[in-house]
Amino acid sequence: MIPFTFYISHFYILHFPGNLSAVSIRIGKYGQLCRMSDHTFHLLLDDCERGGRNSQRELYRQYYAYGMNVCLHYAKNREEAQEILNDAFLKVFRKMKLYDRKQPFKGWLRQILVRTAIDYFRKYHEKEPVLDILPHEDVPVQNEGLAQLSLDEVMAAVQRLPPAYRMVFNLFEIEGYTHPEIAGLLGIQPGTSKSNLAKAKEKLRTWLQAEAAVQHKMR
Repeated sequence: MIPFTFYISHFYILHFPGNLSAVSIRIGKYGQLCRMSDHTFHLLLDDCERGGRNSQRELYRQYYAYGMNVCLHYAKNREEAQEILNDAFLKVFRKMKLYDRKQPFKGWLRQILVRTAIDYFRKYHEKEPVLDILPHEDVPVQNEGLAQLSLDEVMAAVQRLPPAYRMVFNLFEIEGYTHPEIAGLLGIQPGTSKSNLAKAKEKLRTWLQAEAAVQHKMR
C-alpha cells in the first residue's frame, strides 16, 4: 500500500510515492490559542455551564481559530465551515456538564467538531453524486516544486474533493478512524470507505502535482 499520511497540528504533511518527498507546510500562528491559567479557564467553563453569555462568547473567541481550522477540513468552503462551527459550539454549551475536566478541553471540543461535521455531511451531502473527474495527464514535478505549495493551496485541494471522499479522507488520515469505524459513522460499507479513500488520495496527488508543475513553469 502506498504511504500517504495527512497530519495536522503545526504541520500539514503529505507523503507521495516514487520520487516525490513529503510536503511539509507550516501553519504558523493559525489556530493558536490565547494563554490563560488553568484556574481562570475553569472559572470560564463554570460560567459557561451556568449559561453565562459573556463567558460563552469568550470561550467561542478563544477557540474560534482552532475550531475553524478543524471545520475547514470537512467543509467545501468557509461559509459551510462557519455553519458547522456554530452548530458545534451550541452542542458544546449544551453538553458542558458532560465534559471531564481531567481531560484536555481541546480534545473534547475536537470530538464535537468532527461529529458535527459528520452530521452536516449526512444531512446535506450524503446523497450527492460523485463525479470522478481527473486531469487527462499526470504532470511530473520535482520535489522542490511540490514543497513550495502553500497551506491555502493544499486546503483548497482538499475542499475540492467530493464530500464523500473528503469526509473519509479526513476521518482516516487526520482523525485516525479505521474503515469499519468510518463505515459505522457514515452508514456505509467498509469497502466503500476504502474505495473513497483511495480515490481521494489519487485526486489530491494529481491536483497537487499539476498545481506545483504550473507554479514551477511560472518561476
